[in-house]
Amino acid sequence: MTHTIEQKDKLLARARRLRGQVVAVERAIESEAGCEKVMHLLASARAAMAGLMAVVVEDHVLTHLVDREKHPDAFNADAAEDLLAVVRTYLK
Repeated sequence: MTHTIEQKDKLLARARRLRGQVVAVERAIESEAGCEKVMHLLASARAAMAGLMAVVVEDHVLTHLVDREKHPDAFNADAAEDLLAVVRTYLK
């Protein structure tokens, strides 16, 4: 995942926010918060995880799907964007 080094700070910030959301879930369960509160926190954590995954998948597709140096004509930007649109929708 060498390409993630370029976005390391942003990825770490997302991961840390996600960790905070998971801790909030844990605290809510420990304090016997209502189901509605716990479900809301779980939904937020799930969305944060999906968002992080979407960023990593998108970068992976654009970086590793086709070696542009070896096959400069093989990369189809429209096809890659179509794929990423589906992935983004799936991860929501």
